[in-house]
Amino acid sequence: MALNLFPHPLQVLSLSSERSQVGIVRKNSPLLISLQNLGGQSSPLLQSYSHGGSAFVSRAVKEEQTQSYGSAETEISETNPSSSKLVLVVGGTGGVGQLIVASLLKRNIKARLLLRDPVKAKSLFGLQDENSLKIWKGDTRNPDDLDSAIFEGVTHVICCTGTTAFPSRRWNGENTPERVDWEGVRNLVSALPETVKRIVLVSSVGVTKFDELPWSIMNLFGVLKYKKMGEDFIRNSGLPFTIIRAGRLTDGPYTSYDLNTLLQATAGKRRAVVIGKGDKLVGEVSRLVVAEACIQALDIEFTEGQIYEINSIEGEGPGNDQEKWRELFKAAEEN
Repeated sequence: MALNLFPHPLQVLSLSSERSQVGIVRKNSPLLISLQNLGGQSSPLLQSYSHGGSAFVSRAVKEEQTQSYGSAETEISETNPSSSKLVLVVGGTGGVGQLIVASLLKRNIKARLLLRDPVKAKSLFGLQDENSLKIWKGDTRNPDDLDSAIFEGVTHVICCTGTTAFPSRRWNGENTPERVDWEGVRNLVSALPETVKRIVLVSSVGVTKFDELPWSIMNLFGVLKYKKMGEDFIRNSGLPFTIIRAGRLTDGPYTSYDLNTLLQATAGKRRAVVIGKGDKLVGEVSRLVVAEACIQALDIEFTEGQIYEINSIEGEGPGNDQEKWRELFKAAEEN
């Protein structure tokens, strides 16, 4: 039976093994959400890094206008023609994830969210047309939650799940790096159909150096090691993938903000984008930049099968200009 959470006629699809067996899921009863009150918690990515060392820089591309994700008057449905993509976002209520979802909707790209706790959606989302956004209840740590119905029609996947590097209240309920960054990623990838055109994973810089200083300090409880294990599983899965290793996250996370406020979020002066390869990049990156990099990677063909590190620095950046992003990714390939 669907669970009614809101005063609106909304329904949540809970996909436990029991419900799958009795055939409770119905195609016309997903939770249909809007982003009228988009907020969220801190991004689960690693929050602290060393600021020393040299950066492997592809180059920074400039734009003439401030990077912005819209205005309060912008109608999402009028931004772009409807896209044929259906993007599953896992970790869509985190600091990076909520920006990804907002940007997808602004682009008129259909999105699907996989959430552990749909009750949280009450404070984050409002009513949305069924062709724009659906929310499914499920936990990547539990393989039984990953019913095949979740992935029906999904063309692309962005995974930005994670937890804190050090023990905290967020570890309650076995929300540890091992369970989230390793087991959760493994379970998700194992459940994806072969028809998925691309999976983008948000990871962390320093994952290949988790036993070296200063990274070994951040890896005291295994966060970098388990992120690397998740990366390796995706690389060996046979699915088309792109991995984005983020530096220390800045800007946001944006909590208790409505959609229009979120769409106006900017990276301040740190809009120029730096992309590297080989786990040599050290520094910080705006959550807005990470979110945009994930979306751009879905459509840039030569990013398939590649791993990139990403930072942002002071200066004008590529915004959502795909050609400028192509130049950035290509420059990293050539260096």
